[in-house]
Amino acid sequence: MNISLRNRSGEFRRWRHFTALLPLALGLGACAAVPSQPPAPPRVATAQPLAQAQVPVPDAQHDLLAQLLAGELALTHTDLAAAAGYYGRAMLLSDDPKVAARAAELALAVHDDGAATRALERWQALGAKPVVLAQARAQLALDQGDAAAARRELETVLAAGDQDAWRRFGQVLLGARDQAQAARLLQALATPQQLQAADVKAWLAMSELGTKFGNMAYAVRVAEAAVQRFGSADAYAWEARLKFDQGDAAGASALLAKAVAKAPRDIPLRLTYARVLAQGGKHAEAARVLERGPQDPDTYALRAALASAAKDNQALAALYRQLRGASEQVRTQNAFLLGQLAETQHRQAEALDWYARVDDDSPHAFAADLRTAAILHQQGRTAEAHQLLEGLQLTHLEEPAELRQAFQLDAELYLDEQKYADAEAAFGRALQVVPDDPALLYGRGLTYAQAGNIDRAIADFRRLLELKPGDVDASNALGYTLADANRDLPEAERLIQVARKARPDDPTIADSWGWLQYRLGHLAQAEETLRGAWGRQKDPDIGVHLGEVLASQGNLQAARQVFDAVRRIDPNNAALRAALRRLRL
Repeated sequence: MNISLRNRSGEFRRWRHFTALLPLALGLGACAAVPSQPPAPPRVATAQPLAQAQVPVPDAQHDLLAQLLAGELALTHTDLAAAAGYYGRAMLLSDDPKVAARAAELALAVHDDGAATRALERWQALGAKPVVLAQARAQLALDQGDAAAARRELETVLAAGDQDAWRRFGQVLLGARDQAQAARLLQALATPQQLQAADVKAWLAMSELGTKFGNMAYAVRVAEAAVQRFGSADAYAWEARLKFDQGDAAGASALLAKAVAKAPRDIPLRLTYARVLAQGGKHAEAARVLERGPQDPDTYALRAALASAAKDNQALAALYRQLRGASEQVRTQNAFLLGQLAETQHRQAEALDWYARVDDDSPHAFAADLRTAAILHQQGRTAEAHQLLEGLQLTHLEEPAELRQAFQLDAELYLDEQKYADAEAAFGRALQVVPDDPALLYGRGLTYAQAGNIDRAIADFRRLLELKPGDVDASNALGYTLADANRDLPEAERLIQVARKARPDDPTIADSWGWLQYRLGHLAQAEETLRGAWGRQKDPDIGVHLGEVLASQGNLQAARQVFDAVRRIDPNNAALRAALRRLRL
């Protein structure tokens, strides 16, 4: 920005040069006239010439540079009102139209209509471009509620016919305080007929503006006209978005298919189409859309998610082979996904190698460390797993979300190792970070229950139900804990019934119900329920319960068969050992 200032520094330089000559002049005088009589007594020194100079220093109110600096400082503190005041004074001291433009912009931003009017007049006097001035005047007119004046100025903007005309038009309407008035102007001035000379981006921008104003009929009309006029991938994709937002997934899918046909190498477009297909349950078709054309980490990740949702292990294996055989750069970019895919193929050692290659700056770095700890635990390297998690806890002390996850996994691993005191402590530390977190309360409640601390387990489950009344998992957990402890069986029945109604086919809830029937002495019903649950899910705990019921009925051979099956699944199952001791089998 060119700022015209009175050059006070030039005056200072002239005085500086003058004072620099003084010693030389005095010296020459001394050589030319040798004194013929004793020198006179010294006199009091007079003030130096520079000290006598009167350099004009304007006050801050009339110092352009001071006003500009103060204005910019106010902007750094997002104090728009103060900045508008400083620039309003600065424009009166400057002949630069940019200063007046800035003053007008700020006055409009703080809705100071009087200051905006003065700034616009000053800006016009200094030579503002007519189209830019019309844009600002339209904004002021809308601010004042003068729709007619706003329309005249907007028509001037559009009549300019430059490439930014529709962008300027949109900016004015977006900034309007009265959105209904802006919507009316949009519909009146941005018709398909008036948009004929504009490019497709302008058409789609006006349609999107219609959605912001809640005028979906206008937005759809312009979008459909854009498709008819241009038939471009962008036009098809935008109309698809509108269809989808209106609940027409099939219509959106058909339009996206046309868009992808127009731009088959457009990755974001293919991703959008695949997601719409997946939401409609068409996982295989979505995968085919993603397989064709260029790939990036997002396409690979969605392909993996689709295969996983479809339980298509062959597709997961094929994707793993494809990525593993890709270039070094692609493997590095997708190291975390490769680790996840390796886990689906039960290649734990390979998964560890891939997770180790995830860059520290990757958004997946923390998740890779968590998965590494989980695999180390599975491999029996429990000390290494907990050491890694302790390191993560220290590293992420200032990040509550990550700290919570590190504590929770640490606790869950201790629980799996049946180190209940360590698990309780880890859950406790996590709950200090996120008090009353439902997942953490649930985990700690399970830990207390398995450790035999029934009162504390019940307290945690009751607290969880206070936070989430009717929660299915909490209802089942509390009901089962009461039944297992043979306490408050009517309450246990009510709680487990709540869970059964919500998830009638859940084997875990059926196990709770069957075990409750055993406690109530309904052995036949207990056996029937537990056999059904065991048939759906070979969970060791369900098997142990079924075996106990069979043994209680005197069917020891059948009980031993079930216990043997449990032993093959989980040789170290604590519930199995306890049951065999009780039954002396």
